[in-house]
Amino acid sequence: MPETPHIVSDVMTRTVVAVGRDALFKEIIRTMEQWKVSAMPVLEGEGRVVGVVSEADLLPKEEFRDSDPNLLEQRRRLSDLAKAGAVTAGELMSAPAITVHSDATLAQAARIMAVRRVKRLPVIDDEGMLQGIVSRADLLKVFLRPDEEIEEEVRRTVVSYLFPAFSHAIHVNVHEGVVTLRGHISDTSLISVAVRLVRAVEGVVDVEPHLTGQSAASGAPENAP
Repeated sequence: MPETPHIVSDVMTRTVVAVGRDALFKEIIRTMEQWKVSAMPVLEGEGRVVGVVSEADLLPKEEFRDSDPNLLEQRRRLSDLAKAGAVTAGELMSAPAITVHSDATLAQAARIMAVRRVKRLPVIDDEGMLQGIVSRADLLKVFLRPDEEIEEEVRRTVVSYLFPAFSHAIHVNVHEGVVTLRGHISDTSLISVAVRLVRAVEGVVDVEPHLTGQSAASGAPENAP
C-alpha cells in the first residue's frame, strides 16, 4: 500500500514555470498564457525565489491606463500605482515571496495558504532555491485515496494500536472517505482518542464512532453515539 502523503514533497508539482527578475511585462503575460497559470515565482541567480508575480500584480497597468485617481486614492493605493508603471518582474512582483519547505506537513501548507490568502506556494529548500510549487488542488489530492487504502491504514495505525486485545471485534468501514467504527471496547474514554487519530489519517473526510463498552472510571456500560 502506498504510504500516506504527509508532507508537501509528496503532492507538489516539481516542474514549475518561473521567470527572472528582468522578464518584461509582455513576456510575463505571454508565459502565463502559454502555460495556463495565473502566477509564477520570480527567480534570481541559480534559482533562488525572490518573489511571486501574479495576474493581480499585472492588472493595475490596465486599471490605471486611462484614469486619474484623486489624492486620497493615490495615497491608499501607492503599491498598485507603482505597479501600473512597472515593466519588469522585479518591479511587479510581490516580495518577499510566501513560501513553504518541502518537508512541511500538508496541514502547515494549508494553514499558510489560509492565513496569507494565497492559492499556491513556491516550495524551497534551506537556501531558498526553488524545488516545486504546491497549490490548493495539490493539497486536496489526499482525498482521492481509495476507501480500501484508508480502511487498511485505520486498522493498522489506530485500531491495532489503541485496542490490541479487541481489534478483531472492531469493524471498520469506509465510504466516500467517511470512516465508521463499530464494536465493543474495554474503555470508552479511548473513543475520543480513536476519533482524533482517525481524523489524522490522510484522506479521511469524517468519523462516525459507534463503539460500546465500559467507562474505566465507573465500570458502567456506555454507548457512543
